Amino acid sequence: MRRREVITLLGGVAAAWPFAARAQQSDRVRRIGFLIGTPEDALSRAMYEAFRQGLQQLGWIDGRNVRIDARFGDPVRTRKFAAELVAFSPDVILVTGSFATQLLLQETRTVPIVFTIVPDPVGSGFVESLSQPGGNASGFMQFEYSLSGKWLELLKQMAPNVTRAAILWDPTIAAGIGQFAVIQSVAPSLGIDVRPINMSNTSETERAVAAFASQPNGGLIATASALTVAHRELINTLAAKHKLPAVASNRVYVTSGVLISYGVDFLDQNRRAAVYVDRILKGEKPADLPVQAPTKYELVINLKTAKQLGLTVPPTLLARADEVIE
Repeated sequence: MRRREVITLLGGVAAAWPFAARAQQSDRVRRIGFLIGTPEDALSRAMYEAFRQGLQQLGWIDGRNVRIDARFGDPVRTRKFAAELVAFSPDVILVTGSFATQLLLQETRTVPIVFTIVPDPVGSGFVESLSQPGGNASGFMQFEYSLSGKWLELLKQMAPNVTRAAILWDPTIAAGIGQFAVIQSVAPSLGIDVRPINMSNTSETERAVAAFASQPNGGLIATASALTVAHRELINTLAAKHKLPAVASNRVYVTSGVLISYGVDFLDQNRRAAVYVDRILKGEKPADLPVQAPTKYELVINLKTAKQLGLTVPPTLLARADEVIE
């Protein structure tokens, strides 16, 4: 073979290498982690399925071109699961909730992370700014802390006689502290005295709510956290038992019997998160993907619960409601 032919042949092989490498990379099964800081139940499974369906619509099929490692935790197991998922060296991790996001970022500052249902990711230290996250995480925020004051306003509108409110919260996370601070700041203008109740110990929570309810004109607010979501049935039971009007951050509480909720659609956020995961799998970085703020909040009212409490729902609220449960 002549020298010129050898050079031409080698040049053709070398030129083909990048194409072969790209083809091999596109055929590689990608690995995705999924972490949620609440136990596996109907809600957490629904959020996982919403994310999986979102991926399918974008061409990513679990078991075909992606493998999804899903973990459903609680305050103890979530830390273990965060470390476990990072050890798998996934291409990206989808994480739901402030608590799980906080633990995951303690484990890695290199693995790409997409978060959902996180209040104030800037204040929590997850990103540098909403427009330029700057690190290995970006995603979808649940709300700004200012929204927390709306829950107290709704409680007063639904139950004008309320002068005291028990605030169910998780004081171990920045989001819990931020929400309570806002609620506390607007309380004087509404003539309501607020009392925080830690949700970390259910027995103590039950005793604290019972003691609170021994005095008249009380109401409940369930702030947004993995703890309150995990214990939403308990919150409903306590509210019903002590005849306390209760406000929460998502419709899942209202379908369980809570009086009213105002907040984002959990399933929609996890479905939309698939778009960011898709973009990261195609080469983009979380640092360049701006954090998405909610474009709409849902107002859901349980009319049956209102009747049981002897409350008349203001017509203006009924007109604004996205859903009324009868």
